[in-house]
Amino acid sequence: MASDSKWSTSEMMAVRASQELRDDDVVFVGIGLPNLACNLARATHAPHLFMIYESGAVGAVPERLPVSIGDPALVTDSLSIVGQADIFQGFLQNGLIEVGFLGGAQIDRYGNINTTVIGDFENPTIRLPGSGGACEIAVHSKRLLVIMRMSPKSFVEACDFVTSPGTQFHSKRKSKGLGKTRSELGLPGGGPTTVITDLGVCQFIDDEMVLTEIYPGIEVEKVKVSCGWPLRISSKLKVVPAPGQAALSLLREKLDPQKLYL
Repeated sequence: MASDSKWSTSEMMAVRASQELRDDDVVFVGIGLPNLACNLARATHAPHLFMIYESGAVGAVPERLPVSIGDPALVTDSLSIVGQADIFQGFLQNGLIEVGFLGGAQIDRYGNINTTVIGDFENPTIRLPGSGGACEIAVHSKRLLVIMRMSPKSFVEACDFVTSPGTQFHSKRKSKGLGKTRSELGLPGGGPTTVITDLGVCQFIDDEMVLTEIYPGIEVEKVKVSCGWPLRISSKLKVVPAPGQAALSLLREKLDPQKLYL
């Protein structure tokens, strides 16, 4: 908990992420805080949020927070249940997903994300889960939201491996296309727009991550030392309002009373 408030950083991240979603958005929902944020948005300001889950649930309207992409709650009253090939080929690769959510082990200033390995690819220190659908989500979503906790180990100068491309392709590995933009690489989606962290919010300006919002009680210096590169700070830096009691009650009492994500 923050020492001067009654909300946790997870609650703040979920509330702030939910505010990035608009009514009628078509969103590819991830499990974890993105799942919580999407269902919070649907319960508050975006009742017509069109949610698609990787398991095949299209137009899902779960009565309770699903605990996984295979949760039976996603089936009841959903518009349809389709195979994963239809999800990726028919919806994602066909340009129908407006908003994607991702997290990762590493992210750089250009929004490149690593969920593959820490260390050398051939002899890694840590072998991570890999891409799953993350690369396709980053490539094809019209808007990409990222939710990650900030530390020098996760916000890095250059990713050990780029699983999901950002605004410009950069990596420690000697790969073709280094330094090229999304348009130069022929990537159809809009790329990352917002990064929601446990300290504040970053937007992409001229392809680079810039701190534009900070949470109550957090000092800019704390954000700077938690980032692995000299993070740009907006001249119009805003303080994010603390979560309202109505949103907190929804999170704690209805959406996640068992604290699966909080």
